[in-house]
Amino acid sequence: MKTKLAALLLLLPLGVAGLLRCTSSNSDLDNPRQGTITIAADESFQPLVKSLTNGYEGIYPNTHFNIDYKPEQEAIRQLLNDSARIIFTTRQLNEKELEIIKKQKGSQKFQHIATDGLALVTAKNNPDSLITVPQLKAILEGKTTDWTAIKGSQEGLITLVFDNANASNLNFVLNKFGIKDIQKLRIISAGSNENVIKDVRENPTHLGFIGVSWISDGHSLASEELSNGIRVMGVAKDAQPASVADYIQPFQEGLEFKRYPLHRDVYIISREGYSGLGGGLMTYIARDVGGLIIQKMGLLPTVVYPRELEIKREL
Repeated sequence: MKTKLAALLLLLPLGVAGLLRCTSSNSDLDNPRQGTITIAADESFQPLVKSLTNGYEGIYPNTHFNIDYKPEQEAIRQLLNDSARIIFTTRQLNEKELEIIKKQKGSQKFQHIATDGLALVTAKNNPDSLITVPQLKAILEGKTTDWTAIKGSQEGLITLVFDNANASNLNFVLNKFGIKDIQKLRIISAGSNENVIKDVRENPTHLGFIGVSWISDGHSLASEELSNGIRVMGVAKDAQPASVADYIQPFQEGLEFKRYPLHRDVYIISREGYSGLGGGLMTYIARDVGGLIIQKMGLLPTVVYPRELEIKREL
C-alpha cells in the first residue's frame, strides 16, 4: 500500500507540470484581442495594409502585426512555408500551391476584400495622359517603342518602370495581355512603388506602373507629396474611344462596376487553423470599419461600411 502511495506521489508533480504546460501553451496562443503574428503583403499594397493593421491595433492595443512587404510570389512562398499567418495578394492560390498546403495537413481560407487599380503614371511634363488598352498592349509586346506612336505625346523611347520582378504589378500586366517574353523591352526594376514614382517624376520618357493606393488617399500628406510631379493616365478600353469620357482613371469612380480596364482584386489568404488574430483582422475588414478604411484609401471595398441615413419629410 505504501509502495502504491509513493508511486502516486511521484507521478503527481509530473501530472501537474503537464497541466501547467498545457495551460501555458493555450495562453500563448494569439486571439482576436491579443497576440503578435507575422503577415506578408505585396509591396504595392503597403499603404492599404498599414492603414488596416494600424486601425486594428488602435482598437486592440495588445495586438501587433509584423509585416513583411515583398513581391507577391515571395509572399505566397512565405505562406506555403508557414512563416506568415496571412498574406495580401491579387490572386487566390493555384492548384499546385493548394496541394502543398494539403500535404502539410494545413488549412487555408481566402477573403476578397477590395477592388484595386493598377495605375499608369508619367511625368507632369509628358504632354499626354491618355492611352488605350490596344496601345498599351502594343507597348508591352514591343511593337510600339517610341512615344510618338501615341497621338499627342512627346518624342523619346518608352521605358517601362515596375517595382520588382515577381511582384503583382508586373505579373498582372503580363497575365492580362498574355506577354511571355520581356527581354526586348526597355524595362527597369525600381525596387519599390515609391521609387517608381520618383523615377517617373525625373524621367519624362518613362512609364510607371504602381498600386493606386500609394497616391489615392486624399487625406494623407505622404500620398499628396508622392502625387506631385506626376500624371495618372486615363485608360480607354477601345482602340477608338468616342470621347475623353471613355478614358477612365483607377480611382473609386472608375473602379466601381470595374469600368477601369486595369482593375484587379485584392485578397487575404489565411493559414490560421483556429480563431486567432488573423481571423480577427479578416472579420474587422469584412464586417467592421475595415471597409471604411479601404474606401478612404481610394479603393472599392467588397463590403461597404453601412451608413444610416435619417430622412425626415416636412409636411
